Amino acid sequence: MSDSFDLAIVGAGVVGLGHALAALRRGLRVVVVDRDARANGASVRNFGFVTVTGQQRGECWRRAMRSRDIWAEVAPQAGIEIVHRGLLVAVRRPEAVPVLDAFMATEMGEGCARLSPDEARARLPALKGEVTGALWSPHDLRVESRDAIPRLAAWLETKGVTFRRETAVTGVEPGRIDTSGGPVRASRIVVAPGDDFHTLLDGRFAPYGLTRCKLHMLRVVDPGVGTLPGSVMTDLSLGRYLGYAELPEAEPLKRRLAAEQADHLANGVHLIVVQSGDGSLIVGDSHHYDATPDPFAPEHVDDLILDEYAALFGRGPERVVERWTGTYASAPDRLAFIDRPDPAIRLVVVTSGTGASTGFAIAEEAVAELFD
Repeated sequence: MSDSFDLAIVGAGVVGLGHALAALRRGLRVVVVDRDARANGASVRNFGFVTVTGQQRGECWRRAMRSRDIWAEVAPQAGIEIVHRGLLVAVRRPEAVPVLDAFMATEMGEGCARLSPDEARARLPALKGEVTGALWSPHDLRVESRDAIPRLAAWLETKGVTFRRETAVTGVEPGRIDTSGGPVRASRIVVAPGDDFHTLLDGRFAPYGLTRCKLHMLRVVDPGVGTLPGSVMTDLSLGRYLGYAELPEAEPLKRRLAAEQADHLANGVHLIVVQSGDGSLIVGDSHHYDATPDPFAPEHVDDLILDEYAALFGRGPERVVERWTGTYASAPDRLAFIDRPDPAIRLVVVTSGTGASTGFAIAEEAVAELFD
């Protein structure tokens, strides 16, 4: 395994694959090294929701727009289905309506539409709870992540990217990574470790104050909902997604949410509903933070998620068919970072659960730094 490459990437999650794609587009010789046989972390345990609308204004939102464009370009080439496009934020509290209006007045609202309650129900007839208004955005898209990530990796391999699976990386230094299968030499290196902060580049993580976030996810069968027009969110998302929550107009809504849904907020619960090709729905999620999150999934947390689902659709789902948890890296004051241990090495971590939404754009930036 003493081959020589232009770029060696440690980690085959969506962020690592994004770097492989950016390097491939430059005609570089690329190797991706990962300790697992296949992706099984945050990259495949999420909604597959490439979220643009609601991302923090500025850099994060711009990265999401760029990443969305890359997904839309690459998906058909890699045989990845775009299951649906767009986002409907249906709200039931009067305090949420000024937040939607304020969002529409920003550059992030361009191309979006403010809907009346009747227009929201026309777009999604399954809305049975109280609705005071809605936002429709055409900017977002969804893939089935547990299928899309392996398909993306397989396509990259057909284009010349080398993969070394079930291979542990034990050390990184300029020009070389040491692995359980021997050294790999590369003029540039990217480490994309997800939420593993302790194996490589010791000391580079400490300044970022990282922890890990555990989330609950469910797949439900609920034919009465019909076909979603896109991904769906509610008032709780306006209090969590920074593109809305940082607007001054969000303060009254956040106060009311704290008074009425304190248990939801304490468990980091807000509602996202997306649809799979077979008509089933993926529903989530929650947020619990710890250096080492426990592996357990209390039913109470799932009940809070399904409570918000019932507030939207007037009742709970017909059947829950799958439950799982995921984890991702989290930082108190940033959504992602590119760290520079050496001119030829980049450490890239998305610290906000937005790897699918922003990772491709971040990868373009890091590869440009290394090779321009």
